[in-house]
Amino acid sequence: MTTHPRIREQLDGQLVLPGDAHYDRARTVWNAMVDRRPRMIVRCAGVDDVVTAVRTARELDLEIGVRCGGHSVLGLAVPADGLMIDLTPMGAVTIDVERRRARVEGGALLGELDIAAQRHGLATTAGNVSHTGVGGLTLGGGMGWLARQYGLSCDNVTSYQVVTAAGETVRASRTENPDLYWGLRGGGGNFGIVTEFEFQLHPVGTRAYVAELSYPLERAAAVLRGWRDLSADAPRQATFAVSLGGGLATVGFVWVGAPAGEEALLTELRALGNPVAENVGDMSYVDLQRREDSPEGYSMRRYWKGHYVRALPDAAVDALVEHAADGIGVGLQAYGGAIAEVPDEDSAFSQRDAAFEYVAAAKWADPAEDAERMAIARRSAAALEPYASGAYVNALSDEGSAGVRRAYRPEKLARLQALKTAYDPDNAFHLNQNITPAA
Repeated sequence: MTTHPRIREQLDGQLVLPGDAHYDRARTVWNAMVDRRPRMIVRCAGVDDVVTAVRTARELDLEIGVRCGGHSVLGLAVPADGLMIDLTPMGAVTIDVERRRARVEGGALLGELDIAAQRHGLATTAGNVSHTGVGGLTLGGGMGWLARQYGLSCDNVTSYQVVTAAGETVRASRTENPDLYWGLRGGGGNFGIVTEFEFQLHPVGTRAYVAELSYPLERAAAVLRGWRDLSADAPRQATFAVSLGGGLATVGFVWVGAPAGEEALLTELRALGNPVAENVGDMSYVDLQRREDSPEGYSMRRYWKGHYVRALPDAAVDALVEHAADGIGVGLQAYGGAIAEVPDEDSAFSQRDAAFEYVAAAKWADPAEDAERMAIARRSAAALEPYASGAYVNALSDEGSAGVRRAYRPEKLARLQALKTAYDPDNAFHLNQNITPAA
C-alpha cells in the first residue's frame, strides 16, 4: 500500500490508515449500504491539512472523497482505495451579531450553526435535519424552513474560502472570483473543497409553529388537492409539507417567525376534512430543526429518488396517492417565495420555478431487502415523472450524468462545464454529482 512518506508529519490533524483503531468509525457514513475502504483518511484540523491532503492525493493519483455530514445517499465521501478528506474536526461557528453574519468551517453540521445563531435569535436557511453537513447542503442549493422567506442556503452565502484541485486557497464572493462564487451557489462539490462559509443571518426569533393533520390514504386525494390550493397563497412564513407512509397522509405547514396568521391558516386546513390525528403547536426553532433527525443514526440502509414539479395537477395527486407504498416514505415540500425571486442566471442552482420538491425515500436494515426497497422507491418516483420539471442535485442518487442534466438546464450546464475546466480540468473532484470539464 502506497502512502506519501511525509504526510503524517505535515499534518496538524490525524492520518487514519486501515487497521488503525478509529478507521472503521471514520469511514462509516449515514447510509449503511456504503462499505468502501479508503487507502487513507485525513482528519483535517485546518485549511493547511486540506491543502496537504489534496496535493498528496494528486501526487499519488488517488481518488478524492470529501466528508462533512456524510449524508450523500451514494456515500460519495468514501473513496474505495482513495484518500478521504474528513472535514468533521473543522466544525467551528462564529457569530457576528452586529453584522448578522456567521462564519462556519467546512466540517460543521447544521445543528451547530442553528444553536450558535439562535443564542441571538438569528438563523439562516439550514435544511431540516440537524446532523446534515453545512457544506453538502449549501453547495447543492440548500432548502429549509426559512427558504420561502430568505432564499436557499446558497442564496445566503456572502463568501467562500476554497481549496482548489491545484492545492491553492482562494476566496470567492460577488467581488472576488465571482465566476467561482456563481458556481459554488448550487454547483455541488465540483470546483473545490470549501473550508469556510460566511452566511447572512436573519432575525427570526426562537419560535416555530407546526400544524400537521393526518388522514387515511382512501381520503387523501381530496385533502391533498385542498392542501395544494392553500399552499399557493400561503404567507412566506409558512412552508407547506406533506408526508405519506404507514397508510396515512399527513398534510400541514411549518411557520417560522412571529405570530401573524398561522391560526387562520390552520382553520382553513382543518376545513379540508376531519383528521384521524393532529400534531399542532409551538416549539423552539432549534427543536424544529432536530425533529427529523434520524434516531437510528448510521445503522440503516437508504435509497431515494426525487423530482421538482412546477405544478401538482389532480392527476399527479392521484398518482402520488396510488403509488404510496409500504416500505417507503414520500414527501412534498413547497418552494416559491424568496426562492423564486432570485434571477435564474444569478447562481448555478436551477429550477427556481419549482412549486414543490418530491422525494421517495426508503430505509431498512436487512441487506436481503436491498433490491426490493430500491425498486419500490423507483416505482413511486416513476409515477410522478410525467409531471416533473427537473431534479434537485442534492436529491439525486444513482442517475449519473442523466440526473445532472435534469438538475441543470443546458445553457447553465455548459457554463458549469466551462467553470470546471478552469478550476478542475483533470476532474480530480469527481466523487459527486459530477459536472465534467468541457470537451
